[in-house]
Amino acid sequence: MTKSELAVPLEDNLKQKTDEDLITFAKNGDQEALEELFRKYKELVNMKVSKYFIVGAEKEDIIQEGLIGLYKAVKNFDDAKQSSFKSFANLCIERQLITAIKTSNRQKHIPLNSSVSLNTSLFENGNDDNAELIEVLNSNAAEDPLDTITKKEYYKAIGIKIDENLSGFEKQVLSRYAMRRKLCEDCGKIRCTSEISR
Repeated sequence: MTKSELAVPLEDNLKQKTDEDLITFAKNGDQEALEELFRKYKELVNMKVSKYFIVGAEKEDIIQEGLIGLYKAVKNFDDAKQSSFKSFANLCIERQLITAIKTSNRQKHIPLNSSVSLNTSLFENGNDDNAELIEVLNSNAAEDPLDTITKKEYYKAIGIKIDENLSGFEKQVLSRYAMRRKLCEDCGKIRCTSEISR
């Protein structure tokens, strides 16, 4: 190719160029040539994608993997080694899809592949109430580790003071009072009138 042919081509001119010319332009940084190749081979990507399934992925994700394979084909194509770009692109797209499937099937990705988005609707029937899962979850459910340690130290100090200052009978009364209170809280009652038997 001459220098005038390597100059940035006009958009109308791109559709008349061969795949090899478009690849040369794309490798020299011409974004329009790359986009033309993507438009031209979009159907090939869609055809390849329709044969594969990835657990936890949407169809758009698989199409994206196919487009990555096409991009790699553009960047790595060498007309001196390969006979035609179409067969090389076909191979690169298929390899990229197989690599994506193998990667998604690895054991280390199981939590990601089986996870549920916190932005999903609570109700699948499409009610007007579009509450999301994240709205229902209690953000205060997890206690701060510092609070947990502080509470343990506080309860330990109270236990030591009780052992130092209360008699055996007083400890027994306090223990039964604490059990009754816990039982009342577990039952959801504000005031518990029943007595706890010995």
